[in-house]
Amino acid sequence: MRTLPLTALLLVLCILSLCVGVKPVSWAQLWALSDDAWLTLSASRLPRLAALLLTGVGLAMCGVILQQIVRNRFVEPATCGGLDAARLGLLIATTAMPTLGSGSRLMVATLFSLTASLVFILIIRRIRLRNAILVPVIGLMFGSVLSALAEFYAYRHNILQSMQGWMLGDFSKIVQGNYEIIYLILPVVLLTYFYAHRFTLLGMGEDMSTSLGLNYTATATLGLLLVSLSVAVTVITVGAIPFVGLVIPNLVALFHGDNLARSLPRVALAGAIMLLACDILGRLLIYPFEVPIGLTAGSLGGLAFLLLILWKCK
Repeated sequence: MRTLPLTALLLVLCILSLCVGVKPVSWAQLWALSDDAWLTLSASRLPRLAALLLTGVGLAMCGVILQQIVRNRFVEPATCGGLDAARLGLLIATTAMPTLGSGSRLMVATLFSLTASLVFILIIRRIRLRNAILVPVIGLMFGSVLSALAEFYAYRHNILQSMQGWMLGDFSKIVQGNYEIIYLILPVVLLTYFYAHRFTLLGMGEDMSTSLGLNYTATATLGLLLVSLSVAVTVITVGAIPFVGLVIPNLVALFHGDNLARSLPRVALAGAIMLLACDILGRLLIYPFEVPIGLTAGSLGGLAFLLLILWKCK
């Protein structure tokens, strides 16, 4: 699982992503400078590809950061309540304050996700679980409570049916002009690389990292803020996509260990590859219709999550 094969696979999937769709786009049409083909490519396929790459990288990074903070391999935004909290915050901001712009909605969703992540960490610290498997179980229970609150709120406002389709991860609506907020993931990725060594020290625990000169509280807070921002941007742009941040860091860690300075490039590449593969699969399963990526990524990620739990329990 070296970087070069991953890069080659990513390039192949990028080319397939640009060509696959309801409206076929061939390289011959592009070479012939067909206006129709270039319009499809620039207005839909390229924005969708950019959103897929950034979302995959961002969610994989979120999983790495959370796993270092909590010191548990089974934690990611979907298993600690952060994803459900961002959905709840976005739902409240959209319905209760419909005049808010994208930036204000992003702030609300980020605040909800950050608060939920902090509450989850406080719960885990208070219980002091010895079994690592119980940590994501509690996170899933916590997330279920937040999800139930979101559904109850939507039911009270008579938008339950609309919410279920709106909140499910889907890249089919990504077109030029309505996805650019997702580029906020870029500074998150850069900061994660810049603080890779410090996030690695976080995984050693508070006492050990503090003895090595790390400001544990400030670094953990920064990590949670980066995670919350990435999750909120993803939910606003494409909806909820679970398990990417759980599967990818675990697979990379099996081959390359926990040194983030060395493994983060592979995590980023693998996260983008996973989302591209799930998106292409969703476009081909019931062609010319499309399966939302929230279903394909959730199904494959959930299966991988189950296999990881069974493997850890041996």
